[in-house]
Amino acid sequence: MKIPIFSPQSRFFLSTQRRWGEKEGARAGRAERNCEEEVEEETLVVVILIMSLPSSVVVLDNGGGLCKAGIGGDRDPIAVVPNCMGRSSTGSHHHHGSNKSKKWLVADQLQDSDDVMSIRRPLDRGYLINPDLQKEIWDRIFKALLKVDPSDSSLLLVEPLFNLPSIQRSTDELVFEDFGFQSLYVADSPSLVHLYETSRCPPDRVMATSQCSLVVDCGFSFTHAAPVFQNFTLNYAVKRLDLGGKALTNYLKELVSYRSINVMDETFIMDDVKEKLCCVSLNVPRDLQ
Repeated sequence: MKIPIFSPQSRFFLSTQRRWGEKEGARAGRAERNCEEEVEEETLVVVILIMSLPSSVVVLDNGGGLCKAGIGGDRDPIAVVPNCMGRSSTGSHHHHGSNKSKKWLVADQLQDSDDVMSIRRPLDRGYLINPDLQKEIWDRIFKALLKVDPSDSSLLLVEPLFNLPSIQRSTDELVFEDFGFQSLYVADSPSLVHLYETSRCPPDRVMATSQCSLVVDCGFSFTHAAPVFQNFTLNYAVKRLDLGGKALTNYLKELVSYRSINVMDETFIMDDVKEKLCCVSLNVPRDLQ
């Protein structure tokens, strides 16, 4: 089976929007094909192709709330940082011994600040709306946190289901034109979760040989229930609920502000409170006692 080569302007679509693009390749355009009979073979080819690349592979899960970034082959991500920019309410921020007026804090810099009021996010409801802002955040992640040279690296990017073609083109421009990555592979999270779980299970477990699974992805802006068959997400059967971690944080802010002090502008503090102190009750009457 031949491995196709593609230009940055084109996106090679499999049946679940998985695609592979390279900086130098065939003419621009979009190729489509049906992979129903060769699903496992296609997946294996892509995985082998990624692992055999001479360059390092940067793995980026670009979520609406957090960016998870690392190097392919590592067990854990190197950076888990807010996917946003923020500015102090006082108009100044003391960072590493310097006091800079009205300084916008990017990604991990927000985790060191105790006073962030104005927040700008590149994603809304899970989809990219501000490529320029996303570029600044990625630039901070690649250079300061991962310390990689994109021109010597390939990128494995996780994107939301049902991503619009116009947003995909904007993402391609960021990857190839702004950062200069050698190649790009884009996947959705349900199929990657299925592949990861089947690979880590012992061979005698049912999950190790399972051909299908149901992945519930609870994100920052939405929740997806996605059936996966032979490592491919069945898009026509995916159910989406526009409720995620952001809505829960906002609800917690309202509760605390109504009952105690006003924390409506303390998004990061209340988000931290939610993650550290809140839980899903399995027995509500008992927990309320």
